[in-house]
Amino acid sequence: MVQLPKVNDLGFFEIRLESIGGLGANLAGKMLAEAGVIGANLGGVSFSSYGSEKKGSPVKAHIRFCDLDTPIRDTSPVEHPHVVGIFHEALAKTVNVTSGILEDSTVLVNSAKTPEELKELLKLKAGTIAVIDATSIALKEKNRVNMAMLGALFRLCPFLDTETMKGVIEKSLGKKYPQAVQSAITTFERGYNEVTFLHFDLPAGESMPEYVRSDISPLGYETQTMGGTIINAGSTMLKNLSISRSGMLPTYDIEACIHCAACDTVCPDQCFVWEERVDRKGRPQMFLLGIDYQYCKGCLKCVGACPTSALDSAREQEGYADSHTVHHKFDLIAQL
Repeated sequence: MVQLPKVNDLGFFEIRLESIGGLGANLAGKMLAEAGVIGANLGGVSFSSYGSEKKGSPVKAHIRFCDLDTPIRDTSPVEHPHVVGIFHEALAKTVNVTSGILEDSTVLVNSAKTPEELKELLKLKAGTIAVIDATSIALKEKNRVNMAMLGALFRLCPFLDTETMKGVIEKSLGKKYPQAVQSAITTFERGYNEVTFLHFDLPAGESMPEYVRSDISPLGYETQTMGGTIINAGSTMLKNLSISRSGMLPTYDIEACIHCAACDTVCPDQCFVWEERVDRKGRPQMFLLGIDYQYCKGCLKCVGACPTSALDSAREQEGYADSHTVHHKFDLIAQL
């Protein structure tokens, strides 16, 4: 019988996946639970939580494993995970992805950074930080991030059987996407073999932060502002879709642009910044200045619509969006 490495007071080994819709965390959670139930003969449950617009918005998947003699009567969100899988590093900008982790928890991050850099970025006090560049693997193997993340998760959960998982992948994808089965298995194997990890001890005299639910407003009937004032308006200026980019973004070459506005026509989030100028014949015309990357979620529809080489897709490098963004005028006015 498989022995779980650790369990909480209710007898569960718990995993929480932090992602955005479209990267396959929901499916990964289901496949992970299935592999544990079938291959390791464990009790298991998996479920996900997300808002009305799933793609590009934050998603959580919750998985619990237990011995067969432990009843599963808890389907609440995982608050103190033994393992956290962060499918999208940029989520840390707006979501407390490591909330509730324990001193001996493992945090797996899809990133090209080092564990030391991620410790600083995620403001972790202690725990094991595991790193896998799942996006690069997925692009190379022409598959999805979730398969590489699953491979790394299996490396971190040795009670799970990799051969069983390969069977689950074949069963899950074989009927609908038979051409993707082998690349999915290759991506899974690379995730398993290429993950690296490093443990950090809790400094003497310090304690781990308490769990904080980020989906509940701190304002109640006793703490509301006078007159129900909205203190954090959902205005355009505050909107930030940068966490929705899953590895690729559009690049802009102004020298190749003919200012036809085909890109603006297909852009769902009004990312393109224009300015009225006089053309060579003295007529007023709108000229494209660039992209406001704060609103760009990396859908790349603009690249497909561009009739020239002005727009192209590229792997996002850290700092590129900040250094190349062109702000809308209303944003600049609102910030004054």
